[in-house]
Amino acid sequence: MSVWRHRSLGLAGRLVGAGLLVATGAIHLDLYLTGYRAIPTIGPLFLAQVVVAFVLAAGVAATSSGVVSALGAAFAVATLGGYLLSMWVGLFGFEEVRTTAGIAAGCVEVAAFGVLAAVALPALTARARRRRAPGEPARSTVAAPTAAVVLFVAAAAVLAGALSSASGAASAAGASATVQLAARRVGGALVLTGPRGLTLYWFAIDSPTRSRCYGTCASIWPPVLGRPVAGPGVVGRLGTITRANGVPQATYDGHPLYTFAGDVPGTARGNDLDANGGLWYEMRVSG
Repeated sequence: MSVWRHRSLGLAGRLVGAGLLVATGAIHLDLYLTGYRAIPTIGPLFLAQVVVAFVLAAGVAATSSGVVSALGAAFAVATLGGYLLSMWVGLFGFEEVRTTAGIAAGCVEVAAFGVLAAVALPALTARARRRRAPGEPARSTVAAPTAAVVLFVAAAAVLAGALSSASGAASAAGASATVQLAARRVGGALVLTGPRGLTLYWFAIDSPTRSRCYGTCASIWPPVLGRPVAGPGVVGRLGTITRANGVPQATYDGHPLYTFAGDVPGTARGNDLDANGGLWYEMRVSG
């Protein structure tokens, strides 16, 4: 392969990798602006991810340094790792659900990792070869692209496995579950609480028979799945609606119920928040 062709392929790979970093940064910026900004720790991390993605994209496009491309690849796989952890076990108290935006971001990050690894590994191998001591045997250049392909396939397989295992978990858990509701004082108001003692909310643009919170919205405002049971202090009308996946969602006085990903027991940080297309209010107990 001629030097000119080698450099052209390297430039093309860097530009594609930089574009993919910009894409994942743009997805996270949109998620941040449409609700994730309200989640403690996760919101600032999303904003930091956006800034780092754009900075690394500029660096990857502007320089042929294998180190910078390697940093871009490491950043992409680290961001993917954070997404997978938030789905598997939760991250800083936040549990991600499967959404179109999350899947898109994960696929972009896998692609960015693969492209930038393919750019970085040969460059780093060539750099090591130039620094080889006299008499030291040369290392094969075939190993670098092979390693890039192996790493890309491994990352793609992990993402596919995670999405597959998460796809039906919520539906199976919520279809036959019951959830006990209770009335508790939070910030001076008597509010309805549900799973883990979290404050429950209602969404202003919902109707008594339909939830309008799906996808990314449902990861920030997890719907209360199952059939509600009145606990201590609960008065009012309990019921359910059926979500698009066939799972019942608890309602109170005609309002579908949600928790907020930014809450801990005893807080109502989502009250009066304008996010995901409408206003959110704590569910106060009637009577």
